[in-house]
Amino acid sequence: MAKPYSDALTADGPLLFISGQVPVGPAGEVAGDIGGQTRQVLSNIEAILARHGADLSHVVRLTYYLRHISDLEEFRSALLSRLPEGHRPTSTLVEVSALIDPTYMVEIDGIACLPRR
Repeated sequence: MAKPYSDALTADGPLLFISGQVPVGPAGEVAGDIGGQTRQVLSNIEAILARHGADLSHVVRLTYYLRHISDLEEFRSALLSRLPEGHRPTSTLVEVSALIDPTYMVEIDGIACLPRR
């Protein structure tokens, strides 16, 4: 499987720091599997980026917090399905014992380099 990250990236523009996003949809729903939760978190990040005139291609750094490292393959598959073709932010993945809500399986925070206006 392709690795979903780059070893290093450069950025030229203002930085946007995105707080940890959890897998809660607009109506308060939480998917029951890691794939659905990952896609929801990325949708939440995309909404934040859009408010700042950016998209996932502007993300330079992501930190992933997984409850169960055994979910890694399904997590990566969901992640790669949402990242723009060929764009791989730098990243760190951490297995954690708990997140703010016991139903959450993943949380993601990040840094984006906003396009110059």
